[in-house]
Amino acid sequence: MEHSVFSWGIIIFLLGTLGIGVWASQQIKGDSVNFLVAGRGLALPLAAATLMAQSVDSNATLGNTDLSAEFGFWAGAALPIGLSLCLFLTGTFLAKPMNRMGLITIPDFYRVKYGRRVELMASCIMSISFSFLLAGNLVAGGFMFQTFLGTSYVGGITLLAALVFAYTVSGGLFAVAYTDAMQILIALVGALGLLAFVLVNFSLDIVPGTGPLALEQLTSIGSGAAVNWASLLALGFGNMVAIDFMARIFAAESPETARRACYVASAGTLIVGIPFSVIALSANSILEGANVVADGPILFALLQNVVPPALGLLVLVAILSASLSTADGAILGTSSVLAHNVFGIHQGAAHGRGGGDRLLLVTRLMSLVITLLGVFLGLRVPQTGVLLLLGFDLGFAGLVVPLLGGLFWSYSTRQGALACVFAGSITRLVLFSLMPTMFGIENTLFHIPNSLFTSDFDGFPTLISPVVGLIAFLVVSKLTYKPIPVKLERVKLREGVRTL
Repeated sequence: MEHSVFSWGIIIFLLGTLGIGVWASQQIKGDSVNFLVAGRGLALPLAAATLMAQSVDSNATLGNTDLSAEFGFWAGAALPIGLSLCLFLTGTFLAKPMNRMGLITIPDFYRVKYGRRVELMASCIMSISFSFLLAGNLVAGGFMFQTFLGTSYVGGITLLAALVFAYTVSGGLFAVAYTDAMQILIALVGALGLLAFVLVNFSLDIVPGTGPLALEQLTSIGSGAAVNWASLLALGFGNMVAIDFMARIFAAESPETARRACYVASAGTLIVGIPFSVIALSANSILEGANVVADGPILFALLQNVVPPALGLLVLVAILSASLSTADGAILGTSSVLAHNVFGIHQGAAHGRGGGDRLLLVTRLMSLVITLLGVFLGLRVPQTGVLLLLGFDLGFAGLVVPLLGGLFWSYSTRQGALACVFAGSITRLVLFSLMPTMFGIENTLFHIPNSLFTSDFDGFPTLISPVVGLIAFLVVSKLTYKPIPVKLERVKLREGVRTL
């Protein structure tokens, strides 16, 4: 397969993406609301495309394929299924009330409901988790550029990070939305085209016990059930507090548009993600028949040695599209949280003698910090799907319960939220440091050797941590709840304090 086809195709696509981002910068007009939530004016097609692109990233495509090929269908398919579940649940319960609140970032909710301290804790956790998410997408680009452009892995990650930073910092969420619309169409055509090619030319050669109907992968711990359920639930619920995910909800033109966009994106995530899980089941036998040994991501080996160049280029661009669409949202969302929620800079704050939007300026400066952190983590943990799961794991452990409780449980309190965030997050971090593996992959990030926790316990930390947080939230909220007198409630409303 000619590398020049891939090289020139990838370069042209990257330049086109950069051009769209720079063009979108014309709509920012020095306004942080335009930069962070696209002026709150995304119509249904753009809102659905950008929500779908948030879910269909390189972790849910490239990482999905690697996990399915190594551990079975449900190990990889848990990623797109979990993300699709999150979109469905969000559309059913969260999209309309969250869009209606007129927030800029998801930590704003924690400030409005629980106060500054909870906002700050939530912001720090989200920033850490989304640095992992960014890193996972940079990893995919690093491997791709190394394989098809001839760069080193370090050079590939650095090049991709520089590109995403350039068009994100110039065009903000407008750039994200417009590039997402193009990228998600490419991903859809590429995924279905690759599946059709494999079915027509090779059929499906599935090893017994690894296919979609091998439900022991969901019922037997020995077959990976704990890890697979942990993946499903971490994404199904943890993505609800994803910075870039909720930014897209806030950017929809109306609550009803936000709800419908979630449903469309939920279906689209399955349509793009599941074919990669199915293809992976036959990937090893296809490569064996072609006398090819995969050195790196198994999907790249297929594209490089088996698939026709035109289709291979389309799928490569689809994976690259997925990486870019989530990486830009991660950079934008995390930098906005640091500027707005950690440093406390609010919309309309001026800077310098000439005025201007200080939130916009600081968000752009923070984008550089987040990009560099993503590069560091991508070099430290060269995995894709695992980094996605780690990112959402932290949010699932300590932030989802206060979000749902704040919206739907009248007894929720600031003290309960603090207890949940602290107990759930600390439990998850401690268990992570003690586990030798994380979702089936060796823990090379931070592991304290011990004889108590073995790889057999893998998956359970994800399931245990949010339960610890939930118990802390319920108990402490019940103990500290004090009904607000009607008279005081009226005073607050008269002063303009929004109640939930």
